[in-house]
Amino acid sequence: MDTKMQKTKPSAEQLLYLEQSFNAIRDEVISDLGERDAKHIHKIIRIQRSCEVSGRLLIMFGFNPIPWALGAVLLGLSKILETMEIGHNVMHGQYDWMNDPNINSKTYDWDTACPGESWKETHNHEHHTYTNILGKDRDYGYDLLRLTHKEKWHPANIFQVIYYGLLSVFFQWGVALHELNFGGILKGEVSLKEKIPFLKQFGRKSARQIFKDYIFFPLIAGPFFLQVLLGNIVANLIRNLWTSTIIFCGHFPEEVETFSIEECENETKGHWYYRQMLGSANFHGSTLLHTLSGNLSFQVEHHLFPDLPAHRYAEISPKVQAIAKELGIPYHTGSFFKQYSGVLKRILVHSLPEPKTA
Repeated sequence: MDTKMQKTKPSAEQLLYLEQSFNAIRDEVISDLGERDAKHIHKIIRIQRSCEVSGRLLIMFGFNPIPWALGAVLLGLSKILETMEIGHNVMHGQYDWMNDPNINSKTYDWDTACPGESWKETHNHEHHTYTNILGKDRDYGYDLLRLTHKEKWHPANIFQVIYYGLLSVFFQWGVALHELNFGGILKGEVSLKEKIPFLKQFGRKSARQIFKDYIFFPLIAGPFFLQVLLGNIVANLIRNLWTSTIIFCGHFPEEVETFSIEECENETKGHWYYRQMLGSANFHGSTLLHTLSGNLSFQVEHHLFPDLPAHRYAEISPKVQAIAKELGIPYHTGSFFKQYSGVLKRILVHSLPEPKTA
């Protein structure tokens, strides 16, 4: 669905009401932040660390396939929790109010190849400010995928299902190199020279990640070098496939809309809230599913309130839905499998040129 924003845009009075209503929701949560939020993030950190330690031990000393596989899964689970529920959320500033230097957005750098400062620029600033604005939000399609008829079709798009598969397998590296703006370099909009500072930053961070997972831990395993190396590869693959799937389910199901730069000129906060709702999608499931997704199963709420602790989104969601219903604004949600099938359909449909009209 790529309807024009002007056709469904609420009135100025309704947008002001939307702004005031959502600001009130945010203020209510901010005023209630405290011990239970601190307990939540510290609990997740303990679980993540336990999964990592037990996973690495099982990979190293699992002398038959079953404990080794369990170790790889546990290590993959620890990487998912660190990336989604800890790293992503901490770097959004969701726990800055705690004044804990270990979980503060200004100092935290997650366990992935993407430098924290680069992520905060391309994701926190670019994506969350210009969500789904074509030409401004490079997260929309990641310079690889055509996902709307508003973008010109190119013969290379025929193979975008393959691009999507490769992006999912190597997702942490795709995210890490996102600031390079390879598409802009190819178009001559960006020079490689101006990206040298970023490339140095990326080189340092990626070297640390490669050394940790593929040299240090395998080396200390001694004669078990290969099984530890393989276990780390599998764990990273698990994390990459899971995180890419979650992110695509929140951003690219069929009903999610895109916008032009002109549609968003002189945008008010109410209009920004409105755009976040049309440009996001949720999926429902168990508490475990929400936690493993970093609560990005509530992508609508995350785009509305990116700096609120993500575990609060479940309680915010009914309030957001009630306001959306009152104003006649779509609230995109569905099962995990419905949203993911919608993503795959969108990738397939837009891999082909538009049918010619008579």
